[in-house]
Amino acid sequence: MALVEPTQVKHPNRATFRTVFQGVIGFLAIIPLIITAAGIPPVGLAAILIAVSAAVTRVMALPGVEVWIEKYIPALAAKPQTPLN
Repeated sequence: MALVEPTQVKHPNRATFRTVFQGVIGFLAIIPLIITAAGIPPVGLAAILIAVSAAVTRVMALPGVEVWIEKYIPALAAKPQTPLN
């Protein structure tokens, strides 16, 4: 049985870019909390960031979403597009 190399290993720059993108989306979700409630403990902010990042990561892993990303935002695709024959 052949060992399949994960896309994160084949394309580490893309994996990093996708992770940073997901983290930025998570951070954007907490900005209203930072503005309206400066007294929120850092643990609450971290929990929100992790939850939103996890949700974005899960959605981006769906096959249909990956197809859409490959078509409209290829820089976020898990693997580079293959050239058409």
